[in-house]
This record gives sequence, structure tokens and C-alpha cells, in this order.
Amino acid sequence: MKECLELLLHVIITLIQLLKPGGIKAVMANTLVMKQQLIVINRKNKRASKLTSSDRFIFGLLAFFIGRKRLNKVIVILKPATILRFHKALVSKKYHLLYSAKTKNKPGRKGPDQVIIDAVIEMKKRNPRFGYLRIAMQISLAFGIKISPFAIGRILKNHNGEFPPGDGPSWLSIIGNMKDSLWSVDLFRCESIHLKSHWVMVVLDQYSRRIIGFSVHAGHCDGITYCKMFNKIIAGKALPSYLSTDNDPLFKFHRWQANLRVLDIEEIKTVPYTPVSHPFVERLIGTVRRECLDQTLFFNAPDLQKKLNQFQDYYNQTRGHSSIGWETPESMVQETEINKKPVSLENYSWKFFNNGLVRLPNLA
Repeated sequence: MKECLELLLHVIITLIQLLKPGGIKAVMANTLVMKQQLIVINRKNKRASKLTSSDRFIFGLLAFFIGRKRLNKVIVILKPATILRFHKALVSKKYHLLYSAKTKNKPGRKGPDQVIIDAVIEMKKRNPRFGYLRIAMQISLAFGIKISPFAIGRILKNHNGEFPPGDGPSWLSIIGNMKDSLWSVDLFRCESIHLKSHWVMVVLDQYSRRIIGFSVHAGHCDGITYCKMFNKIIAGKALPSYLSTDNDPLFKFHRWQANLRVLDIEEIKTVPYTPVSHPFVERLIGTVRRECLDQTLFFNAPDLQKKLNQFQDYYNQTRGHSSIGWETPESMVQETEINKKPVSLENYSWKFFNNGLVRLPNLA
């Protein structure tokens, strides 16, 4: 009988609450809170029930719809320590808002501007083979802005870039720093689209890293052919005092030796079986293969000569080099400084070089 009276009393109280303004929301919130409490208490935990983030969110949301007197009776599973931690968090947030810096910038060194970041990302997209150092040099040449390769690395890493292994080889040559006095010559072979072998002779100025020229010959070569190829490259140019060659038997022909004596050029041989003793031209041949021949096809000797001449213009006039202070070979020859003064990055375009294989920024 007593239980029936208590139940009837609760029904009457519930009806009264429903008739009040916002009573339906209060009764529903009270019911939901009780259900959520039962769910939490019935969890199979040996220790006190642990509230999840969703539990805290539900309890906090429903607390807005429950009266203050009723709320004191509902909050039975919250421990005092929870209220204290919540209060401590509010205090910490208050002092953080009062005394922390108003700006949202991160502490430390300021990163590069967004326009530079966009230019670096775009250059990497247009030239996937470019590494951090190459991009930094081209940014310096195009805009006159010095940027660290490590900054380039951080930019590309934030955009899913991959850091290349090492900084590359360091080339040292004392005799190579003798201005306009030492050239290097070497030969390499490549195959046409018809799988016909073509020999390419390349001559390089060691001081300025400038390509003097290329010469192409299809088929078998002899001493006379080498002399014709070399004379074709040096025609109309001031001759050096020394010419560096490796110990390949191709450079031991009698006519080749006689041609150098006629031109009054002294030949310097490298250390046998040591490619590092002939570093500049060996690196150049690798660059020609990676940046030109491995990415295109040619049909015959004139077609190959045309493509190599285009690469020579790009290499000498536009491509920066770390070994000569991020300058271009042409600027070393003319002893001029290019784009040393920083310029605006707000307006620039992309220009194609090497028949579209390389795309570099160009000031508009």
C-alpha cells in the first residue's frame, strides 16, 4: 500500500512538472539522465565506473534542462575529484587566455612566406627530379631570394615530400680553378629509337662549368673522326692551354695526338681507373643522361645534336650550380651577378627549358 501511495505521489509530481513552462523538457531530461546513469553503473568494471567523453557530453547537455534542486539529487555518480579537476582546468584556461600572447603564431623562427612555399611546391610538381639543393638554387637565381635547402626540405616534407639521401659528392680540383686554362673532354655512347649507336663528344670548361659544345657521330669512330668532332666544337672559340682526358684508348690515336700538337694544347691524363680524378665532365655526362637523354628519344644524329644544343643553352644560361656559388656558367664567364636583389613573388610565370623537360620560374 505504501509503495502504491509513493508511486501515485510521483505521478502527481510528474504531472505538475509537465504543466509548468518547459516541464516536458525537464521530465525528458530527467528520464534520460537516469537511463544514462543505469548504463554507466551496469558496466562490468571492478572499480568505479569510468566516464567516457560521450558520457560527460550527455550529462553536461542534459544538465541545462534540469532544475537546480533536482540536479543535486541526480548527480550521484560524479565524484568530488571530478568537479575539482574540472574547476582546475577552467582556472588554467582563464589564466592562459589572460596572460598568453594574443597572436596565434608559433614561437621560434618565422617560416618562409606563403608565396615562396607555393613556388617551391609548384617547382617540385613540375620537376619531380629536382632535389632540395637544386630547388633552392633555382629560387635564388629566379627571384634573388636566398633560402636554405633545409627549409626546402621542411616545406616538401609537410607536403608529403621525401628527403634525398645525402647532399651529393663534393668536387675539389686545384687545377680546375685556373681560369680559362683547362678544358675537359670525354665521350659517351647512346642509342637512337632504332637502336643505332651514336657517339657524343662533350667539352667542358672546368673553371666556369660551361659546356663548350657537343658533337655527334653515328657509327664507328677512329682518330680522324675524333679530330673532326673536336675541331667542330672548338671552331671560333679561344683555345685553352690544357685539355684533360682520361686513359681511354680512344684518346691514344696518333691523329688525335697530332691534332692537339697542331693546336698547341697540352694534354693532361687522369689517374687510371679513378673516375673521381676526372670529376666535372663525368658528372656532366651523368647530368645529360638524367635530365635529357633518359627522358626523351631521338631518331638520328641531327635530331640528337639539336636536343643536346638545347640542353647546352639551358645548362649554361639558366641552370644553377652549387660548385660555383649557385651561379650559372654564363654569369661566371661574364663575371656578372644575376638577380642578387630580392624581387616580388606576387607576379611570375613558368618558362619551359630544354624542349619542355624543365620548367623554371620566370619574372613577369
